[in-house]
Amino acid sequence: MKKDPSAVSNTPQVDAFMAALDHPFKAEVQAVREMILAVDGNITEQIKWKAPSFSYKGYMATFNLWATQHVHLIFHNGAILSNESGLLEGNYPDRRMLYFTSMEDVKLKQAALEGFVREWIGLKDEG
Repeated sequence: MKKDPSAVSNTPQVDAFMAALDHPFKAEVQAVREMILAVDGNITEQIKWKAPSFSYKGYMATFNLWATQHVHLIFHNGAILSNESGLLEGNYPDRRMLYFTSMEDVKLKQAALEGFVREWIGLKDEG
């Protein structure tokens, strides 16, 4: 049986990637990364699409670091998440986007981000 690559955490690889990252929102990317990982110790991380990516029983979210005017976080299959806050953007059948424009914005959206991650975990644990 082939091992699910999303189930393998590679924090040292992500740490090295972050140390070398040249991005105008590097501090914000790192803050969002730390917030996601702090939600649950079973969240794994690795580099996917040349950016940090997070998994919990499958790929959950990946940064799009090509965007340099903000932090762009893609929730894979994000359409399954409730979006009462309206912070998840896009009407794609398979993903939703969350954007951060400053460290202040990261802090303002922290509770919502953590809520999306907890909801993802709950949905994956249900089945």
